[in-house]
Amino acid sequence: MSKSVNLAVIGAGVVGSAFIRQLAALKTNVTFNVVYLARSSKEAVYNDDHSPINLNAYQSAAAKPVLSVSDLISFLTKANKPTILVDNTSNPQLADAYPQFVEAGISIATPNKKAFSSELSQWKKIFDASAKPGGGLVYHEATVGAGLPIIGPLKDMVLTGDKIQVVEGIFSGTLSYIFNEYSTTSPSQVKFSDIVAKAKSLGYTEPDPRDDLNGMDVARKVTIVGRIAGVPIESPTAFKVESLIPAPLESVSSAAEFLEKLPQYDDEMQKLKDEAFANNQVLRFVGKVDATTGEASVGIAKYGFDHPFAGLKGSDNVVSIKTDRYPNPLVVQGAGAGADVTAHGVLADTVRIAERIAQ
Repeated sequence: MSKSVNLAVIGAGVVGSAFIRQLAALKTNVTFNVVYLARSSKEAVYNDDHSPINLNAYQSAAAKPVLSVSDLISFLTKANKPTILVDNTSNPQLADAYPQFVEAGISIATPNKKAFSSELSQWKKIFDASAKPGGGLVYHEATVGAGLPIIGPLKDMVLTGDKIQVVEGIFSGTLSYIFNEYSTTSPSQVKFSDIVAKAKSLGYTEPDPRDDLNGMDVARKVTIVGRIAGVPIESPTAFKVESLIPAPLESVSSAAEFLEKLPQYDDEMQKLKDEAFANNQVLRFVGKVDATTGEASVGIAKYGFDHPFAGLKGSDNVVSIKTDRYPNPLVVQGAGAGADVTAHGVLADTVRIAERIAQ
């Protein structure tokens, strides 16, 4: 007799729809019954008797209003089946409710960074609830590096008694692309503002590139890996984060105006690039946690031409983990952004949870 779990899937946007496609094609010994699917912030598909939703027809299925957190928890627990909440959104309100789901015995798989990079007290609430008898499991590999195996190996190292020394990496696909194109091991006269504009035209940046250039996305990821490494980082604003936005442009009214005026500030970045190149170095935008000192930082760093970070291509992420057991760091590299790889990371976590809780 095959085992099964119930799923509540929140979000059917870019990542969510990729997750649903991959789930529908999944070959596994566990049966995944999607009993609730919120396809937008207002519409959800579900049956009152908890019968599974047809994933091939969810987009056209008759919808009901989304359930509140308390009503959703009540609906899911009444089925008396092991249940996983798959949150494919970046919704901070839903993230705030994670402890309630976990306390109710509902497990969570998510790429939502908000829950794990907000105040340290929220992190503790989530994992304290998970540690209690009957608490749900919490997996969030895709919050850092999309589908790259970063959080899992890091947790395994800590669990087995290894001591983390330094975790550093290029955690933003957007900023990886920008600096890989801008600062190279060959002479280049390309302007920083031109690369930012190109990255936006290719869809690598947020609609307003300042949302990438302020460094806060990297800071959130550094907060997550730092906490796993044993550094109790209070929040992403509790350490130095270097912004790439010139101060006079922080408050301009639009992304178009920002891009129009950014060329006025190319000289400062060009000077940094030229100084690095003269010393056989490139510029990269990195996040770093030193677990031996408890310090974290985000900003521009210089690396020699022979360093793994210098040879990065495209929008790949790369993370280096140095520990007592790995004095020569473990380096993980690959696509760290994109709907398919992010969905893959969430689905892999969903399968891992199901293998532990399915009945």
